[in-house]
Amino acid sequence: MSETRNIVEVRDVSKVYKRDAFEVTVLEHVTLDILSGEFVALMGPSGSGKTTLLNMIAAIDHPTSGEMRVNGSNVFALDDAEAARWRNENIGYIFQTFNLIPVLTAFENVELPLLLTRLSASERKEHVMTALSMVGLGDRVHHLPKQLSGGQEQRVAIARALVTDPNLLLADEPTGDLDTKSATDVLEILKRLNEESGKTVIMVTHDPHAASYAHVTRHLEKGELLPL
Repeated sequence: MSETRNIVEVRDVSKVYKRDAFEVTVLEHVTLDILSGEFVALMGPSGSGKTTLLNMIAAIDHPTSGEMRVNGSNVFALDDAEAARWRNENIGYIFQTFNLIPVLTAFENVELPLLLTRLSASERKEHVMTALSMVGLGDRVHHLPKQLSGGQEQRVAIARALVTDPNLLLADEPTGDLDTKSATDVLEILKRLNEESGKTVIMVTHDPHAASYAHVTRHLEKGELLPL
């Protein structure tokens, strides 16, 4: 790894949901550092707070208490509009359920994040084609999601996460809805992006095989981060 700085610094972060008279603690005093260029797997049972932590790193969710810096920014200090701009420039988010828009082609789905930038149409096309080629789908540009396999849909979703060239990729159970071969294809892409393109990857997973692709595996149990 060429850089050794922390790209993610989590300090004493807690998240408590209040519903009527009940309180549910999702994260409890979590402190975590992730180095630039690492591939980190976050594991733990359902309800352990993995996705909540991932969403906080992406400035989608906010804590009850604590601090966090991601790529040098105090993400909890951003308002909604600032967070959206920051996320588009710094984060690529890959969802378990792909989250592609059914009526848009692969090209159009991947292009969506670029519509928030000042790139020209020709520049957007170049970026989209590069991203689709990186995931092996340069020949599926005009296909709708329903014309693609699940594995191909997830690769389109990875291309969409890549298209703005973020240095941090967040993947929430990216292989959860895929067959074994498609899951391996997706994991190999994430590994290549980490090793060859220098992307930091943080992946939430239940799957020990998926976690084996990571450099570091951290476990959450009932909202607490277990020691290494």
